[in-house]
Amino acid sequence: MSRSLGLALGVLLDAAWGDPRRGHPVALFGAWAAGVEQRLYADSVGRGVAHLGLTVTPVLALGVAAEWAGRRRPLLHTGLVAATTWAVLGARSLATEGVRMADALDAGDLHAARATLPSLCGRDPTALDAPELARATVESLAENTNDAVVCSLFWGAVAGIPGLVAHRAVNTLDAMVGHRTPRHGRFGAASARTDDTLAWLPARLTAALAALGAPLVGGSTAPTWATVARDAADHPSPNGGWCEAAWAGALGVRLGGTNTYGDRVEVRGTLGEPDAPRPGADAVRRAVRLSRWVTAAATVLAVGLARR
Repeated sequence: MSRSLGLALGVLLDAAWGDPRRGHPVALFGAWAAGVEQRLYADSVGRGVAHLGLTVTPVLALGVAAEWAGRRRPLLHTGLVAATTWAVLGARSLATEGVRMADALDAGDLHAARATLPSLCGRDPTALDAPELARATVESLAENTNDAVVCSLFWGAVAGIPGLVAHRAVNTLDAMVGHRTPRHGRFGAASARTDDTLAWLPARLTAALAALGAPLVGGSTAPTWATVARDAADHPSPNGGWCEAAWAGALGVRLGGTNTYGDRVEVRGTLGEPDAPRPGADAVRRAVRLSRWVTAAATVLAVGLARR
């Protein structure tokens, strides 16, 4: 019961205050992981496995200790779960940045829109026009609703505080080193595959919840699910395609295409109907609404799962 209540309170804390501006635990972990990488790096899968173990193990140990400290103190346990959930979730920040992007696009302010994009994803915004900025935002909202909300709630419900912190640590490592670049292609492989494994079931749950919520944003459940079934595999990520295809189907827009990340160019298949329009500011606002619906629905499911 304390785990369920803590998860619910943590979601409410995130909705009320969002991420702390200074001393965010995820940022502190990122700095720690970067320092370990500097000392350990080699173009080797084995070194990447060691990096994953050395960075995640202390965080997991802290999570286990916190769970153990509250095992016979329900109020303490509720507070610890709530604080940890607040620290690992990113629902409010994600929605805030999405709305900021929509406002900039509505105002025709490409400079502000391009300045906003790095807070949502790692894509190079320099040469992107308004529809491409909107596409990047919708795709980020879809994938990060899973990574920063549904995954965390799922593992928190299943494994409590250790599940919350371990998933957030692995997902942060994936964002840092899990890219197919000359530096991280081998070194980050273990982090990327571990993150894919942890996100496999939650990503499919995210897609299902988005399909159920499609009528709230002008779409329909059955066509959205048909889009997921048809297009999810055209995405290079085994999980991201499920989320992005669900958002494309629910919003009735066309996602996918060529993405530039610094010196790396990635070509993705089309997600959504080939003749569907490219997204704009309105689609971004509806994508934010869909993200909020999925967050609310996932919270209800996580609370129920944690009580079993």
